[in-house]
Amino acid sequence: MMRRAGWVLAAAAPALLAITGCGHRAKVAYAPPPPPISGARNYPENHPSARHLEPYPPQRAEVGRHGKPISSEVGIASWYGPPYNNHRGANGRIYNQNAITAANLTLPMGSLIRVTDLKTGQSAMMRITDRGPFVPGRILDLSVGAAKKIGMYRAGIARVRMDVYETPKPMYGGRWCVQIGAFHHSGAAKKLKKHLARQYESASVIEFKGPTGYWVRIRPENGNHRRAFKIAHALRPKEGEAYLVRLD
Repeated sequence: MMRRAGWVLAAAAPALLAITGCGHRAKVAYAPPPPPISGARNYPENHPSARHLEPYPPQRAEVGRHGKPISSEVGIASWYGPPYNNHRGANGRIYNQNAITAANLTLPMGSLIRVTDLKTGQSAMMRITDRGPFVPGRILDLSVGAAKKIGMYRAGIARVRMDVYETPKPMYGGRWCVQIGAFHHSGAAKKLKKHLARQYESASVIEFKGPTGYWVRIRPENGNHRRAFKIAHALRPKEGEAYLVRLD
């Protein structure tokens, strides 16, 4: 997963600390989804356990060769259900907590992954259909169905290996933003938005309400990955967190 890298914005840091002081980071929070993906095709069914997975639109894909993953990562996964069940996810579709799906911040939407619980040894294939987890130190939020499939539902969190087998778009590139939150009160989000709009005049800065609080999103011109990456590293709010999030 992409992490923060340096860009000197020291002048903005003191003001940002002062502005966000009245906010508060929720334990878990999701943003309203970007515009729904249009068009669809069937993916190559090159893995028997992938046959139940939903189709995604055609793009220049990356596919692991000879059954090998494109990339692998070990980290902490959690699961999410209510209050997100039956609400629209970041892929523009209704989230079904009993399906076998996952949320990730940076993989292209629709990526095909295998998640293995390193304690139970159980694993399952699934697609990325949502954005999250918005909790520092976690790499995946699984649906309830996926959590049960790999044996981590009762534990709540688990150390897992995530193997990426297919992405509908290149892993690097795409459209990106930085999200800061979540705030309990809209006033804190609006105040931060006003400050950041002045600081990043060429970027689109919005504030919006998510299921667990208010968020601020900075989208650099054209959703440029490198610029979003640097902004995410530079912003260190006193309350809330700055997350680098892929929009597509």
